[in-house]
Amino acid sequence: MGKVFRPSNRESSILSRIESGKEQARRIAISTVREDPARFAGPIAMKLVEAHLVETTSKNALEEQILNSLETLSHADEFDIDYQVAPYRNLVQHPNIISLYLTAFVIEKLINHKSVVDIFGSDTDIYSCIHRQVSKLLE
Repeated sequence: MGKVFRPSNRESSILSRIESGKEQARRIAISTVREDPARFAGPIAMKLVEAHLVETTSKNALEEQILNSLETLSHADEFDIDYQVAPYRNLVQHPNIISLYLTAFVIEKLINHKSVVDIFGSDTDIYSCIHRQVSKLLE
């Protein structure tokens, strides 16, 4: 018969602190984007084009689409965010919710936009490009 794992109070409190820390980081990141999503959209769009991950006919249209996605993220509830990022949750070990959400947006929705010619690179390449810009702007 298998052994039943029952965490002690100390283990439970440590696990609770870890989870609450993750949730707090997530809330802070989303509230930072909510304050000024345009500050994030420009550098991310520019870096995606410079890294040759997104080929587009209009950088301004790309920036506008990313801005719209960030505004949607800032007003979405937890379920909608989790649903959007679910296929990419295991892309990296400790993902940033904003980077993950934008990666899912680029891969799933942006590819169908009329100004986007093609999207190149792996999911990890796209995530790392977006995450570098997001992490700079969140500091």
